[in-house]
Amino acid sequence: MDWAYLFEIALTGIAGGGLYALAALAFVLVYKATRVVNIAIGEMLMVGAYLFFTFAASFSLPIWLAVLGSVIGTGLLGAVIERTMIRPLLGEPPISVFMVTVGLASILVGLVEIIWTADQRRLPEFLPNAPVMIGDAFLAPKIAYGALIAVVLIGMVLLLFRFWRGGVALRATASDQAAAYSMGINVPRVFSLAWVASAMIAAVAGIIVGAIGGISSSMGVFGLSVLVVVIVGGLDSVLGALVGGLFIGLVEALAGSYLGGEYKLLATFIVLVLVLMVRPYGLFGTHEIERL
Repeated sequence: MDWAYLFEIALTGIAGGGLYALAALAFVLVYKATRVVNIAIGEMLMVGAYLFFTFAASFSLPIWLAVLGSVIGTGLLGAVIERTMIRPLLGEPPISVFMVTVGLASILVGLVEIIWTADQRRLPEFLPNAPVMIGDAFLAPKIAYGALIAVVLIGMVLLLFRFWRGGVALRATASDQAAAYSMGINVPRVFSLAWVASAMIAAVAGIIVGAIGGISSSMGVFGLSVLVVVIVGGLDSVLGALVGGLFIGLVEALAGSYLGGEYKLLATFIVLVLVLMVRPYGLFGTHEIERL
C-alpha cells in the first residue's frame, strides 16, 4: 500500500470535512434551539454564495465587504424565514415544519434560477494559490485555506455561544424551553437568533464551497452530505457536528479515491445506516426518554 498517497487522501478528506462541520454547525444551532429539522440548509448556503458573487463580481466591491454583505444578507433571510414561516407553526407537529423547510428549499432554488439563471459561475479568486505541503503530502490550496477559515470560524462561534449573553440564552433555551421562559428569557427572540446565526454560518460555508468548486443552483446537493453528517454525529450535538463532519469528509475522500467518485455518496449513506443501527441517536446525540 502507498502510505504517502493514503496520507495525502486522508488529509484532503479531513480538510473537506471541516467544511461539512461548519455547515453542520449551522444545522445543529437551529435544531438545538427550535427542534426544527432545516432541510434547506444547503439552499441557504447557496444563497450566501450567490450574494457574495453579486457583491464581489457584479458590484466589484472589495472581498471583505462582499463577504460582510453576503453574511448580513443571508442572516436577514434567516430572520425573515423564521418570522414568516417557522414561528407561525410553533406547537404544530414536527412533520409540518419539516415539510415547510422542504418547500423552502425549492423556493430558494427557484429564486436563484430566476435572478441569476441556472448557469454555473465562478467566484472571484480570493484564496491564496500557493501550494500547501504537510510533510511530503500535497494539499490543494483552496481546500487547505478553506478548511483553515472553517476551523477559525467554528472556534469563534463556540466561544461566542460559550461567553456571549445571547449564546448563553440560546444554550438555556436548547436545554429546556419552559425553564428558559420562567427565567425571563425571550424564547421567540432566541429562536430568531438561532436562525440568523445559522444562516450567517451557512453563508460563509457557501462562499468557501463556491470558491473551491464554483456555484450553481444545484449547490443544495451539498446539504445532503451535511444532513448525513448531523444524523451520524447526533442532531442536537455540536461536538457530533464537528466529529461527524471530519469523519464523513474522510470517508468520502477514501471512497472517491479507491472506489471512484460515483461511490462517494453511497459510502456515506452506508456509514449512516451502520451508525444508526448501533446508535439510533447518532454518535453524540441525546438519548431522549419519553414517559408514557
